[in-house]
Amino acid sequence: MGIEFVEAGAERVVGRMPVEGNTQPYGLLHGGASVVLAETLGSVAAAIHAGPDRIAVGIEINASHHRSATSGYVTGVATRLHGGRTLATYEIEVTDEEGRRVCTSRLTCMLRDRRP
Repeated sequence: MGIEFVEAGAERVVGRMPVEGNTQPYGLLHGGASVVLAETLGSVAAAIHAGPDRIAVGIEINASHHRSATSGYVTGVATRLHGGRTLATYEIEVTDEEGRRVCTSRLTCMLRDRRP
């Protein structure tokens, strides 16, 4: 997927991904690739929020695809909407290099104790 992390914290995670290599047959960024980027960024943020003795597991994700991207990079920004003891929810905005929104996603992760 070629995801590169730019910033990482419990409140916000930023990463980018190349369009090239992540396209569907028409040369457009694959919608599933946008969702992979979103889930990766949101899951990392939730894991940071959970802390070292806990794990974050995705339990729900949704995505709305607004426009296509055909070249360059897309950037995802995961912003925490809720950070509790057992659940963490993030909104992930994916934009193209011109700052236009390509996809909006929401991810909810369950936070559990790490098993020994």
